[in-house]
Amino acid sequence: MTAARYDLTIDQGSDFSLELTVKENGTAKSLTKWHGRAHLRKNKEDTATAATFSFDMNHDEAGNQPAESTGKMTMSLPYTTTDDLAAGIYHYDVEIYYNNSATAATAETISAVTQVKRLFGGTATVTREITR
Repeated sequence: MTAARYDLTIDQGSDFSLELTVKENGTAKSLTKWHGRAHLRKNKEDTATAATFSFDMNHDEAGNQPAESTGKMTMSLPYTTTDDLAAGIYHYDVEIYYNNSATAATAETISAVTQVKRLFGGTATVTREITR
């Protein structure tokens, strides 16, 4: 299946977060050993990353790992990152990847990644902060 399109608006100098529920065949997907990754880039072909989203996978509001899977993950950028972004339009996509080691992959452990699924992507408009 093709990844969905979802355009974002991010306020420069503010915290940004988006809670997502990942479903498979209409049911919340277990995200155990799954991790998220997403980058902002000014142009689709850029090798430089303007920002990297952080992900909190499969946790309840208290930050605890739930007994059964909720399929929930939260992607976010702190204000310290959005403050450094120039106002304008960026491109992004969101992927989840499965890692047998249950920890996020690094350059050294990328061989442990056995599946990658692109969920969605689109443009991210960073609006100019006035109070700075």
